[in-house]
Amino acid sequence: MNEMLSRAADRTVNVVRGIREDQYGLPTPCSEYDVRTLLGHLSWVALLFEALARKEPMPPEDNEPEALETRVRGMVEGWSRQEAFEGESPMMKLPMTVVFQMGLGDLVFHGWDLARATGQDYEVDPETAEAMRIYAEQMAPMARQNGVVGDEVPVPQDAPSFDRALGLLGRDPAWKP
Repeated sequence: MNEMLSRAADRTVNVVRGIREDQYGLPTPCSEYDVRTLLGHLSWVALLFEALARKEPMPPEDNEPEALETRVRGMVEGWSRQEAFEGESPMMKLPMTVVFQMGLGDLVFHGWDLARATGQDYEVDPETAEAMRIYAEQMAPMARQNGVVGDEVPVPQDAPSFDRALGLLGRDPAWKP
């Protein structure tokens, strides 16, 4: 599983490196975030999921986009230890395997959001795409009920796995700024 996270981290960090300052105000598929705000959110998310992997207290929310790359690497490192997957999250009261999927999903889906917003490619390998489809099928109803994702976007059943995952989480796979 950590190989999937490492690949997602590399893809997302490459997208972040390709973002120019003049793109910070662009809209993203997450309508509540522009590029800069989403960079900050993802930076804190990476810090949070590293703390969760280490079963440490929740870090204060700081949304520092400049720290994103370092924090993503810390997240990968935190989940590289087998004990990270054991037991239940003291903070979230969920199995650690579910917490891992949530962190991987944030990294992958927000990486895609940033790529789309800034006109970059974001190719998801087949293993990760299928894992994200399964994750989205399992989590979307609860996430939608909690207002975390929007209404499902219809996507053909024969669409690629990642497109189906995007649709389940309220994203249009064809979204353009």
